[in-house]
Amino acid sequence: MKAAILIILGVMLAINTVQAEGDPVAGKQKSAKCAGCHGPDGNSVSPNYPRLAGQHEDYLIHGLKAYKSGQRTNPIMTGMAAPLSEQDIEDLAAYFSQQKGLKSPDVY
Repeated sequence: MKAAILIILGVMLAINTVQAEGDPVAGKQKSAKCAGCHGPDGNSVSPNYPRLAGQHEDYLIHGLKAYKSGQRTNPIMTGMAAPLSEQDIEDLAAYFSQQKGLKSPDVY
């Protein structure tokens, strides 16, 4: 019984885990459209647009997929994510996740 439960939990974990295989070099080439709002390296200088640099790769993948599917809505991002392929999403996430994010001020 314990073995069956462990197997089921293992399968569930494997299904819910994002296995990103993005290429950061390809992601950099694809990121030109993102630069207008998020900055060329993902460090937006505007508080209206989130910084992508240094974010976890799986977080970026989930976000782009949510915009693409309509689960998450934003007039700009919905249009930007719509034409992206799975590989585009993984490449962009790989690129931005490897960029150095700007340090936020410490909160006390």
